[in-house]
Amino acid sequence: MVFNTALSGIQAASKDLDVIGNNIANSATIGFKGSRAEFADIYTYNAYGTGSMAIGGGVRLSRVHQSFATGNLTPTNNTLDLAVNGSGFFILNDQGAKVYTRDGQFKLNNENYMVSSTNQRLTGLLADAGGNITGASGDLKINMANISPHASSLVTAGLNLSSDLKTKAPVADWVGGPTPASDTYNNPTSSTIYDSLGNSHVLTMYFIRADTAAPAGSPNASSPAGTDNQWYVAFQIDNQNVPANVGSNNTSNLFRANFNADGSFAGVTDTSNTALANNLIPLSLNLNNGANPLNFNVDLSNSTQFGSPFTVQSNHNDGYTTGSLAGLDIDESGVILGRYTNGQSLAMGQIQLANFADPESLQNLGSTNWVETIASGQPLVSGAGTGGLGLINSGMREESNVDLTSELVKLISAQRNFQANAQTIRTGDAITQTIINIR
Repeated sequence: MVFNTALSGIQAASKDLDVIGNNIANSATIGFKGSRAEFADIYTYNAYGTGSMAIGGGVRLSRVHQSFATGNLTPTNNTLDLAVNGSGFFILNDQGAKVYTRDGQFKLNNENYMVSSTNQRLTGLLADAGGNITGASGDLKINMANISPHASSLVTAGLNLSSDLKTKAPVADWVGGPTPASDTYNNPTSSTIYDSLGNSHVLTMYFIRADTAAPAGSPNASSPAGTDNQWYVAFQIDNQNVPANVGSNNTSNLFRANFNADGSFAGVTDTSNTALANNLIPLSLNLNNGANPLNFNVDLSNSTQFGSPFTVQSNHNDGYTTGSLAGLDIDESGVILGRYTNGQSLAMGQIQLANFADPESLQNLGSTNWVETIASGQPLVSGAGTGGLGLINSGMREESNVDLTSELVKLISAQRNFQANAQTIRTGDAITQTIINIR
């Protein structure tokens, strides 16, 4: 009996050493999850005793427990290195079968799919050509094609036009010709717009303070006639007046921007002083470069008229030229954004994470991959940061969660257990020999 008991102890200590050794060997393996051996005693009811008189029959391995505690996150210089800060697994496509991992060392294969270090494809929600995340799931692929140009359709400018500015000296033509004289306007600002072929054009806005003392319609007044809270706006595209001049001067192509007594924006009117819908100034220009005519609106509703100096607070347009992929960004929710040389960004998909009711019951396949089992339950798939899942950190790696110091202490303990059980066998053998010699 004593031999069997001691042998079970040796076997248990040997298995404990196997588990500890595996932990130590993988202490530097990215995404590795350490385990511990758990044991149970053996009791049998036989002729040697029953009930309180029963003698234990040794020990057995009950299970190997996996710890899915998050390992330390260390930074890298690679955007495609990902780490889950919290619970959850990356979902991989292994030739049609789903496997799960915490190893986020991804790369692009020759087909531009995001793949793991063992060449399994990362899966998630796909994006359409316009950068919208769809509800369809599949293998995540990076689109390396250039982004097409987009003609400008809206220019939004927010400026402060100083209420302290005086009207201009008498001139014959307000903002006329390709290079307007500086005494024909108060403040200018320029921005870049784009046509349908992605060619850039310079849009310049000239602001002229209205003159309350000027006779209406007088071409030689110090400034165009108007109220204290009114400014005239002239537009040029590539040094060409838009709209084109009518007559000997361009008084007919001036729009009006109106402000309230508190300096806030009140609205815009067209060249005939008619209020414009939604405060949008429509501009158009035919081009001779093969592109479609420029047709866009200018929105000045973010502008003010305060006592401070002229300031351009914001200037934005929705057009852009063609661009090539310059890099990738992956945010905490797993959205993959392509950055282009034209300043645009486009979503290419969203990484999904999976969790399980009992992740400790997942089957370990090696290579830091797991598959679901009946005991683990089916995967609960969601976006990072939702449903109790952790956030995704780009440019980070999750180190092994093995505490090397703790494992070395366990190693000494397991060694002593092995030696103690071996000593039990030696003692039992000595007793047996003594009994034999007595006979």
